[in-house]
This record gives sequence, structure tokens and C-alpha cells, in this order.
Amino acid sequence: MSSTLPQPATEDIEIVPVLQALADPVRLELIRALRSNPSPRSCAITEYDVEISAPTLSHHWKVLREAGLTTTFVEGRTRWVELRIEDIHKRFPGLLDAVLA
Repeated sequence: MSSTLPQPATEDIEIVPVLQALADPVRLELIRALRSNPSPRSCAITEYDVEISAPTLSHHWKVLREAGLTTTFVEGRTRWVELRIEDIHKRFPGLLDAVLA
């Protein structure tokens, strides 16, 4: 059984936190990685091509989740992350395409 970490409802996602989250180069790279593979991915540092520590990666996942860009699922000791692409498109059509272009 899995649970989901707290995140804003779709209608509560706001543009300023989203843009602040996307302004960081590491977080932008994480979003690119998630966009290239729409299935839930492990949050583990070994899954991503970033030169940061595991605690720093954990912080970046939290910022992305709290901004409404990702969903984090917890299954036992494993965390999975998924891009909330439909929710972002619903709130801000074209934003991800523009930022990732």
C-alpha cells in the first residue's frame, strides 16, 4: 500500500511558486528527466544525472512537490516521484513546453 505526501490541489497551484521552483537549474533538470519518462520514478540520487548530495536532492523534491509540479508516493522505504503534467497543463497551458523548450 502506498501513500502520497502532501501537495496542493490542482486548483491551488499558483504560478509564482511554480516559476520559483523551475528557476533552479537542478530542479529544471529533474523536471526534464521526469518529462522524458512519464512513469513514476524513484527519488534516489542514482536515478538522476545531477552532482548534488542526497539530502539536497530531497530538498529539491520537496520544493517541486510543494509548488505542485510533482507527486511523491511512499511505498515502505521507497519514494516514487511523478510529474503532475495534466494538473500543470490545466492550470497553466503551455507553461512546461515553454520552459523546457
